[in-house]
Amino acid sequence: MANSKPSSSSSSSSNLRCHHCAGPLSKDMETSDWTIPPLIRDSFSMIGSAVGGTTSAFYGFNHVMPVVQRRIKGPMWLHFLIGAPPVIVFSSACAGLAGGAIPAVAQLISSSYHAAFSPPPLPPPSKDDEIQKSRTSSTI
Repeated sequence: MANSKPSSSSSSSSNLRCHHCAGPLSKDMETSDWTIPPLIRDSFSMIGSAVGGTTSAFYGFNHVMPVVQRRIKGPMWLHFLIGAPPVIVFSSACAGLAGGAIPAVAQLISSSYHAAFSPPPLPPPSKDDEIQKSRTSSTI
């Protein structure tokens, strides 16, 4: 396994985190250790879309079709013609929401894990620290 600790000063400056919330202070989040790789994120998106679409289709047909059959009298193809479009819209919306929510939750879990188990970053030096250093280093 490769060492994930920063080895140079430029690498450590790109992994800066806020000392209050552990949020990133650089724009290099796609290459950070805190992000999930794109392949895994896309896989979660695909799985989420499939699960969300399938479960919402079952839910929609089981709840919409009995209502349509009670309210509209006629052949079965008419029930399907009237009941299918709302189920398809509902299923598509749930697939889209699940396809976006599952990778976002995976990223949140990954970031929270890294924030909880990584050493806290040092706070940035304040002006008082700079003044104190200049007083102690000067030869008066």
